Order: sequence, then C-alpha cells, then structure tokens
Amino acid sequence: MKLIDLVREKRAHVARVTNARGADGEIAAIAEMDNWVPRPKGPALKVLLSALQSRGISIKGSSFDAISVQDSRVVDFTKLDEVLDAIPQMCFVEIKSASQRRVKPGFDGYFFALTEAEIQAAEALGSQHVVALFNKLTGELLLSSVPEILARARSMNWQLSIQL
Repeated sequence: MKLIDLVREKRAHVARVTNARGADGEIAAIAEMDNWVPRPKGPALKVLLSALQSRGISIKGSSFDAISVQDSRVVDFTKLDEVLDAIPQMCFVEIKSASQRRVKPGFDGYFFALTEAEIQAAEALGSQHVVALFNKLTGELLLSSVPEILARARSMNWQLSIQL
C-alpha cells in the first residue's frame, strides 16, 4: 500500500466519525427546508426553554437542532410573548445526517445514535417533534419520529457516554 493511499483511507475514516461533519449535515438539511430555522443560541435559547417550561415541557437545549414553524412564520426568540404565542405552531427537529456510501435509499443500513436528551425531548414534545434523516451524498431527506425509528431498528446498542 502506498503512503498516499493510507492517508486517503484515514481521511475517509475521520470524515465518517467526526462530529463536525454532523454539523455540516445539519446546516445542509436546514437549508433544504423553507420553514426550518436553526436552534436559537444564547439568550434566545433560554427564552425558548423558559416558554416551554411554562407550558409544562422540560427539554434540554441540546435535544434538537432546528425548529419548523408553520406558515413560515418569523419568530423573535428573544421575546417571551412571541415565543409563547408561536409554540403551538412549532415542531422541533432533530437532524441526523449520513455521509456513508453504504446508506441505501430509505436509510437502510444507516447506523446512528439518539441521546437520552433527544429521546426525552421526543417524549415531552410528542407530535411536535420529528427526526430528520438527511443523506448528504444524495440529498434524500426522510422525516420520522423516535417511535417509528425504534420500531424500524434492526439492532440497538445502548451506551453510557461519560464526560470527566
């Protein structure tokens, strides 16, 4: 094996496992959808989470990647009254992006993880939560739900993630 081939293989491996590629997929998926906006950050995210909490919905800010708002309504996430008014029209989107060639149409063969926070958000939000599977290679986008994904799973491997 030539050294350049080894470098190419390592780069391909890193591209498959690096989290930065996931962020690229989120950006690309959001760009595909007219009524999706990225998850608010900073004070705007705090206002959104506070508004949800006031409605009895407790989720983590990291449990979704985008928000779909019906009728392409523009929401100022820094204004509590506006956010409270818009919550019934919001759908929270968790984006899982694939860049592996082995992923088939319909996402057969796609291996990915759902965090505890993502599963809890799906339970808390019910029909106001979707999982968007996005294939960066083909542009295929499939909207699903956590229960649908779990029902479709061929295998599940539970893990414990630890930060020291």
